Amino acid sequence: MSQNIEQFASHVYHDRNFNCDTAKILPGEYYHTHHDMMIVTVLGSCVSACIRDRVSGIGGMNHFMLPDGGNDDSPISSSARYGTYAMEILINEILKSGAKRENLESKVFGGGAVLRGFNAINVGERNAAFVRSYLRTEGIRVVAEDLNDIWPRKVHYFPRSGKVLVKKLKSTDAATEMKERDYAGKLAKKPVGGEIDLF
Repeated sequence: MSQNIEQFASHVYHDRNFNCDTAKILPGEYYHTHHDMMIVTVLGSCVSACIRDRVSGIGGMNHFMLPDGGNDDSPISSSARYGTYAMEILINEILKSGAKRENLESKVFGGGAVLRGFNAINVGERNAAFVRSYLRTEGIRVVAEDLNDIWPRKVHYFPRSGKVLVKKLKSTDAATEMKERDYAGKLAKKPVGGEIDLF
């Protein structure tokens, strides 16, 4: 089976605590909506950008593992273009849904130094620097951020209002760490053609 690494999140459910429809996004996924609902994710070294049209309330969130760039031939740096793709696809899909570029604002989260073995390449710090630089270049104002540090985070985003709730977690959930590691492995193996074979 072949599929793109980056994909529209398909896990939508009704959250009883917040009493609203919710989309849960995993590493490599994104979600956008014009409905009054919540988007939720858990971040370790990954970064999520929450982007919305502050007038219409159309908005969404992505979740990416690696920034753009890299100066060597390692699998990490050769896969690092996916931060750019994650940002481009989210912004383009929001604009296609009716948002206006001049009304876009962003909130960015994640980039914690939480994955053992990833500290040598500073993936969390690189993600944080990348997302700030990307949004500055695109002229999209960052109105809030919670980046770097050592903590994983759970992020609840309400695109219609722009409200975000962030909970810093005491330690990385084993399932979250495994999802980030699996996603990193898929990125490292993904060929230039843009697809991977899963079996």
